[in-house]
Amino acid sequence: MSSNKRILIVDDEAPIREMIAVALEMAGYECIEAESAQAAHSIVLDDKPDMVLLDWMMPGISGVEFARRLRKDEVTADIPIIMLTAKGDEDHKIKGLESGIDDYITKPFSPRELVARLKTVLRRATPKGIEEPITVDSLTLDPVSHRVSSELKPLELGPTEFRLLQFFMTHQDRAYSRSQLLDMVWGGNVYVEERTVDVHIRRLRKALGDRHEYLIQTVRGTGYRFSSQVA
Repeated sequence: MSSNKRILIVDDEAPIREMIAVALEMAGYECIEAESAQAAHSIVLDDKPDMVLLDWMMPGISGVEFARRLRKDEVTADIPIIMLTAKGDEDHKIKGLESGIDDYITKPFSPRELVARLKTVLRRATPKGIEEPITVDSLTLDPVSHRVSSELKPLELGPTEFRLLQFFMTHQDRAYSRSQLLDMVWGGNVYVEERTVDVHIRRLRKALGDRHEYLIQTVRGTGYRFSSQVA
């Protein structure tokens, strides 16, 4: 059974690309391959894959640098990215997550783990059921066009901030701990430090600006809450 999802595999080592492609094709995904970030960029623009699997260490442009480029461009900003890396230490993971990647897989990994992670990230990237725009106190989020506006003026949000705001706007007036937010927004099997939640909350408040930052409320000893009621 085909999922019709197209996955771009970017790795400078052909045997690794082939191993990944075989595993994904057996799971029903369509695969496109690229051996460098430069080759991958034109494929992303032409073919618009549903996800990019990206090796960290590549000659020329590194995986992290390429991820940053994709996130900066409005056309490619929302494409889910999973980073493949042999680097298991925390600093690299945080650097990768801060560049906007969605998940991390450390080599060597099993094909089953890869497929499971991929499914989780794709599921998060396409939330089901909520397609109507949501408005709270002149702040509007449109899940279909992926746009957020404040009093009809567009706001610039990164993909993680968008998902965080979408979760908050559909789960109002309830306090969530950092670990609950990690599970709901990032997905339970993703390596993210709890303090990363604070970083993205700060970015989200900044993006919302003076008019709407009050909606994201800190709940002492618990975590955060989205509410139009001033605490």
